[in-house]
Parts: sequence; structure tokens; C-alpha cells
Amino acid sequence: MTSSGSTFALPENLAAKASPDLIAADEERFREIDRALTANRDEVARRLEAARRADGGEGQDAMDRDIAVHRLASRQSILGRFSLDLCLGRIVPEGSSEPLYIGRTGLVSPEGVRLLVDWRAPAAEPFFAATHANPMGLASRRRFRWLGGRVVDYWDELFSDAGAESEASLDDQSAFIRSLGQSRTHRMRDVLGTIQADQDEIIRAGSDGALVVDGGPGTGKTVVALHRAAYLLYSDARVKQSGGGGVLFVGPNDRYLSYVDDVLPSLGEDSVRIATLRRLTPEGDDAVPEQDPRVARLKGSAGIESAIERVVRHYERPPEDVSVVPASWADIDIEPEEWAEAFEAADDGTPHNDACDIVWDELLEILTAKVTEMPPHLARRELEGHTGLREMFDRAWPMLDPARLVAAFWTSPELLRRFAPWLSEDEVAALQCPVGAAWTESDVPLIDAARDIMGDPAATERRRERNAALAAERDRIERVVEYLSDADEDGEGSSLMLHAADMQERLVDEGALPALGADALAGPFAHVIVDEAQELSDAEWRMLIRRCPSKSFTIVGDRAQARHGFTRSWEQRLADVGISRVQVSGLTINYRTPSEVMEEAAPAIRAAIPDANVPASVRSTGVPVERAIVADLPRILEEWLAEHADGVACVIGAQEAPNLARVASLAPADAKGLEFDFVAVVEPSSFGDGIAGAVDRYVAMTRATERLVIVEE
Repeated sequence: MTSSGSTFALPENLAAKASPDLIAADEERFREIDRALTANRDEVARRLEAARRADGGEGQDAMDRDIAVHRLASRQSILGRFSLDLCLGRIVPEGSSEPLYIGRTGLVSPEGVRLLVDWRAPAAEPFFAATHANPMGLASRRRFRWLGGRVVDYWDELFSDAGAESEASLDDQSAFIRSLGQSRTHRMRDVLGTIQADQDEIIRAGSDGALVVDGGPGTGKTVVALHRAAYLLYSDARVKQSGGGGVLFVGPNDRYLSYVDDVLPSLGEDSVRIATLRRLTPEGDDAVPEQDPRVARLKGSAGIESAIERVVRHYERPPEDVSVVPASWADIDIEPEEWAEAFEAADDGTPHNDACDIVWDELLEILTAKVTEMPPHLARRELEGHTGLREMFDRAWPMLDPARLVAAFWTSPELLRRFAPWLSEDEVAALQCPVGAAWTESDVPLIDAARDIMGDPAATERRRERNAALAAERDRIERVVEYLSDADEDGEGSSLMLHAADMQERLVDEGALPALGADALAGPFAHVIVDEAQELSDAEWRMLIRRCPSKSFTIVGDRAQARHGFTRSWEQRLADVGISRVQVSGLTINYRTPSEVMEEAAPAIRAAIPDANVPASVRSTGVPVERAIVADLPRILEEWLAEHADGVACVIGAQEAPNLARVASLAPADAKGLEFDFVAVVEPSSFGDGIAGAVDRYVAMTRATERLVIVEE
């Protein structure tokens, strides 16, 4: 609790709300929450320390121990992150005087009394979803506004005559609108307490198939997507029990990821994987934009991916001639049918590099079975280390590198002509580039497809190193056991037990073996949420489907913000990439952008897209859109910063923006999904013609939450 003994710090103009009749019950609940938080933190810390010190054992026991540590650490994080502001508000059911308090996480007192209901629980749904048209059995709802661990405002909504204690707090809409006008920072604001009914309905929708969240600027699409990730992990058994798959959240760029990075932990979830499309492959980090739209279209076609697969299958053809292996006891002939038998050992669909060890092992089995001159285990041991045989096998079934193969397509026209014969000579020439040229964004999905077909050669090498180390460790243990057996004269001591295979396996020190490592972004995931999805190409969609074969998606976007146009429906667009189960939910209310700004932005987009879904703003600031010249921009920014101790500004479209604190400088495409208190759009007419230019102007203007200045020469 606070030093003053009260959690409420209401300003003078809200003195009527400070009446004990209105807040005494809340004060009592906050005291109970404060006590329970201390007890819960101590208990979680004790259990976490015990779990970390416990011997995890092996196999499933070790996995269970790691899961317990992760769960307790996550719980410790959320309990340490918040204090009394864990509480979002309360609801009072019709016919009851007992309020139900809603929290960012559930909380129980040391005596077992439920103090807070997790916001994702079914019982909490009316807190977000109840409306005056559908009160969902509520008499009233109260929302708290927190600042610095104190309640600085609250507002009530009355659903029945007995729903509230006083008229003083019945200002739900004005308080909500005021909360939308708060100053922004470089991170997305916490809005859990003000989720609206239309947004909550989408957050709580099921995860079967694809759910499209279609909405214009400021409608809360990203808010919905992030809260939906946390909700599904809490409520959907298929998602949270997916063997580590869980949820992948894909955003448009790195700045966007930094902006939203803090939201999910504030919702009680730290297990969601967050990435851009470029981050899904190592080569994407340094990829540059594809300058030629025609080349981007060719690279993004399914035909190039099929050409890659044709190359890989070319390397899986067994030798047609007899091969001879000179062994110490005799020459061994490998017949073409024996090669074919070994090549068929890997199941269909096994990536080429992953199948390499399977095929090698089968070949050794075939050759060992032919040996009659020496014991099989000695023959196999020699063959395993036979340099000539290994070199022969590596030529027959070589390890392939996905990135090198894709690069070969762009530097070898002969390779394209052979494996992509449908390409014209002009198209083959257009795809060529110099050796060592930088990867482009269009290359990233192709490298990903190649890695899916081939497997990761680095992972195969790590697996081989681990297997070799494991074999060496087993040999060492076997020698130690033999030594102890020789020293055990009566043969009835500990050496007898050590001869048991399972006992020897227990002696293997797994921690001393090379780590296999894992690509945390490779999937498969139980659910994928993708923001700004209107921009994705077919190849990028295939990239995501490879990580979510169930095609359980939340797809967030605005067709009017597609820079290359989006003339068809979402259902038609997704059918192109094989996603057939599609439900579309629309958001039409703009909670972010003032009406003055939207009146300026709407004509900018409708000039190119007459039927653009421009959302209606719910608030007005009374601040008109301004016009200025470039020379005045530094002064305007400095004056705004001097007048506003908080908040952030952004200059969009300038070649050289002033270097000022709390002022960002972005290209229009990089500003998508972000919001700023003050936005200066520099020479919007220079953004270009057609749909791309119109979208860039529309996006740039609608980033402003308070003030927009259009700057021209």
C-alpha cells in the first residue's frame, strides 16, 4: 500500500469520487491484494529456488523440471512487474452485491480466497464485452486508471438502476476518450483496461482456421492481435499444450517489434515468439529490398520453389554403376540395386540432409551383411571409418546448402534453364546477378523453402558431432566397466550391475555432450499471428504455412494500406495460398486518430481506392491540421518539444530530419503500425503516384494521435 494508506490519488476536480461510500470496498480489496502479493511472491520464489536446485534426472523427468522452472519464473516475472495495478477493475452481477475484481493475472489469498480473476478467464469476459445493448448479466462495471501505482481516476458504467452508488462516477465515455489522448512513448501503451466490446469479441474467438481482423488505422488491430496471443495461450488447450509450438507473432519491421515488445509480458505471457519475416532465416538479417518488381514476382512464384526441389531430387539418384570399396579383408562391390535399397531407407518427406545419416546407416548395414571373413561388428567399425567409402557416399548423397543453391540459380543461367525450363531467356537473364551480391527480401522465402526441402546442414553437422561424442562416451564407459569386471574377482560386486545396458546409459553425462541447439523460429507452431498481412506475397505466405501446417492463423491487416493494391476479398486472397477456412471480422471505429486528422487523410486514400474502409473517429481534439514550409520544420518541432514534457514526435518522408530527442524520422512504409503524438509529413506529394503513393500518404497522416502538420516546399 502507499505511504498515505490509500491507493486512491484522485485530483481535486474528482474530489466527489473520493467519497468513502464509493471507494471503501475497493480500498479493502487493495489491502487484501497487497498482502496476497507479498505471500505469493515469497511462495513462488521459494518454489522456484527449490525447482532449480532439484535434480531434474533424464528424459521426461528433465523436461518436466524445465517446464516447472519456466512456469514459476514466468509467474515471478508478472508478480514482480506489477503491484496493486494488477487490478483492472470490477464487475457487479445483476442481483448481487458482491463485486468480482478482474486482474492481469489471477490471485488467491493465503487463505484461499479468490481476490482477482485472470482477464482471460470466462468469468472475466463481461468486463470487456458487456454493452448497454447486451449487459451480459451485469449491474455495473468499474474501470481503474493507474499511474505510479495509484488510482488517479475510475469510471463506472451502469447497466441497471441499482448498478452504481453515485452519479459522480458515471462518466464512462468521457473518461475513456480522455484515456485515448494520453501522451505516447516509444513503446505501445498498456490498454488492457480499456479493451472495447468489438475488440474483445475478436480476442476471444476460437483458433480453428484463419481469423482475419480487417480494420483501418487506429481501430486497435495490433492491440487485438497481441491480446489474442495471450488469450489463446491461456484458454486454448490445443495452443498451450502443443509440445513447445505455442504462438508465433510476426510483425512488419524491427522498429515495430521494439514498439510492441513490452505488451505481452504486461499481459502475463513471455512465451510468444516475436519476429519479422526477415528474422525467420539467418540470411534475412542483411537482406535488401528487391528493386525490380518483375524479379520479385518471378522469385516469389511457386515455380522457383519447385525448381529447387527438382535440383534436390537430382542429387538423390543412386549410382548406376558398380562401386568398389577396398577393405582390409577383400574388395567389396556395391551393386546399383544396393545403392537404390539404401537410398529408399529414408521416408518420403524427410529433408535431404536429415536423410543423409539414415541412408548412410542403411548402406553400412547392407555392406556389413555381405561380409563373411570377419565378425560383423568389426567389419562395420572398419567401414564406418573407411575414408574411401565415405567419400564415395558423399558424392552419391552430398550434403546440400540451401543458401548456396539459391545463389547458384542467380549466377548460373544453365542451372535455371535445366531445372526451370518454363522460364523465357529474357526471364532467365533478368534473374541473374553478380557472384556475392547481397541477398534481397525476395530471396528470403526461397532460402527458407530450400532449407525446408533440404534440412539445415549446420543442424546435421551438430547432430553428427553429438552422436560421435555419445559413441565415444559409451566406449569409455564400456572400457571402465570391463576394467572393473577384471578387478572384481568373484564377479558378484558392483561390476555385475554395471554390465546392464540401461545402467551404462545412466552413466552417460548428457551435459558434457555437444548441444544440438534448435531454431526457435522454425516451428511448427500451433498458431501464427501476422500483422500488416495485406503486404505479404505468396512466397511469404508459404513461409508462414510451413511453420503452421494446421493453418491456424490470426491475420491482421487493412486492404486500403496495401502498397501494391488489394482489389479482391480476403477469402479470395488467402485461397491463392491454400488457406480455405477463413472468417473475417471487421473493426470500423478509430480510437486513435482525431477526426480532424481523418478528414485530411480520407481523401488522400480515396483518390486511389474509392471504396477504402476509412474508420470513423470517436474523438476530436479541436486541433486542425496545419500547413507549413520545410524551412519552418525545425522551429515547429522545437516549440512542440518545449510545450510538451512528455510524448513523442515523428517526421515522415524527410530526406534529412532534425536530430532532436523524442523525434523519430521514418519512411512511410516503416511507420506502419506505429503512433505518435505529433507527426510532420514532409512533401507528401513526393511519395509517388498511384496506389503506392496514396497508401504512403494515408499511412503517414494517420500516425498522429494529437497534431498533424503537412510540410511542403
